Amino acid sequence: MRGVVGRDDLLLITLDTLRYDVAAELAEAGRLPNLAGHLPGGRWEKRHAPGNFTYASHQAMFAGFLPTPASAGPHPRLFAARFEGSESTAARTFVFDTPDLVSGLADAGYRTVCIGGVGFFNRRGALGSVLPGMFQESHWEPEFGVASPTSFESQVARAERVAAELPASRRLFLFVNVPSLHQPNWFHLPGATREAGDSRETHAAALEYVDRHIGRLFAAASSRRRCFTIVCSDHGTAYGDDGWTGHRLGHESVWTVPYAHFFLEPGAP
Repeated sequence: MRGVVGRDDLLLITLDTLRYDVAAELAEAGRLPNLAGHLPGGRWEKRHAPGNFTYASHQAMFAGFLPTPASAGPHPRLFAARFEGSESTAARTFVFDTPDLVSGLADAGYRTVCIGGVGFFNRRGALGSVLPGMFQESHWEPEFGVASPTSFESQVARAERVAAELPASRRLFLFVNVPSLHQPNWFHLPGATREAGDSRETHAAALEYVDRHIGRLFAAASSRRRCFTIVCSDHGTAYGDDGWTGHRLGHESVWTVPYAHFFLEPGAP
């Protein structure tokens, strides 16, 4: 990342609440053509989340602690604050001297932009202002939120505008928190009802919805220059697994998340 930062644009997408097993099954079954076309080998990497709910996980990720590979480490990190004795800071790690990655990238000359999704990004109160407040520019409106069946399309339209309006000489760090997988997601599955509620199947349908529109986001992010892209989940969620439901709990369905990073070349599909 020491060679990437300052040269390429950067895109971080968190598919909020996405389970690893659902993401892996859909990619294997060919149900994520747009995402799978960019995943190394067409597969998600299995990782462990740095937190078991949105706020905790994003605080960690914005400090440089992205989801950790689900294998014995230590694993070199892409980004790290300067910290004496860190075993995961390597020669190729981008090291910043600010309290968080967002301000570190701003110091490196990036325009930092947040397009929020779930309530922790809605700026409607003090708590919902902490994470977006790290960015030089942040966007949220009800059409981006968890209750909107067209949330991701609305977010993508805003991302397209952000990329088009930024001077070509300015590097961009764009962060998008995608709320579509978060409950409620029943409306993404034809025939599902509010009364029946969310399920693993509606969760999968929500991911397919995101896949249908993510190509536009990739195109916008790489419209100015090559873009280094990270797509991951911040945590999963349980749908009755071993009797557990929801997240902010210590179940495998919550701690295990999909992850991928790759370059988007300008003009690539």
